[in-house]
Amino acid sequence: LLGLLLVLALTGCQAPPPLNFSVPEVGVSTKKIDAEVRAITVTLARPDEAKGEMPMGIEGITNFWKESLQEALDRMAIFKDDAAQKLSIQVRTLAFNTPNFGASMSSTSIARYEIIDRATGDIVHTQDISAEGTVPFNHAFMGITRARESINRAAQNNIKLFLQALETVDVSKPMFPVSAK
Repeated sequence: LLGLLLVLALTGCQAPPPLNFSVPEVGVSTKKIDAEVRAITVTLARPDEAKGEMPMGIEGITNFWKESLQEALDRMAIFKDDAAQKLSIQVRTLAFNTPNFGASMSSTSIARYEIIDRATGDIVHTQDISAEGTVPFNHAFMGITRARESINRAAQNNIKLFLQALETVDVSKPMFPVSAK
């Protein structure tokens, strides 16, 4: 009983992990896209665009998402810095469902990624990506720790799916050209 109380006391003082959307194990891409990314923006969906919950306090995720996406793209080295074609990547968070309670915690993130040609306005690529992050009960004793880690994993998995999709992007064939060329 004394040992259990000691464990509870020590874990009760433990702070939840910080938000960390940095994608682990991003390798250098064998494919190179002949374009330079000039800007990355991450915003939250308007209420009429949302595809799920947007909990209070979620506004702070946009900076974490942007920095983690930039870091992953830098490590992936898929874009060429000196290319003639300039692109922008715009990410809109459409939903971020977070757990309230439970033994294992699951979060779901939905984001729309758009790659836009800065010179023409053409939408080179657009995709809605949904990803889940699940943390089992044995990950941590405190529920808040499991919940925060499930949020981290949902965002990391979402960014990872976008990175995988980049392998198929052809910037010379926009999905939605502004005008016929």
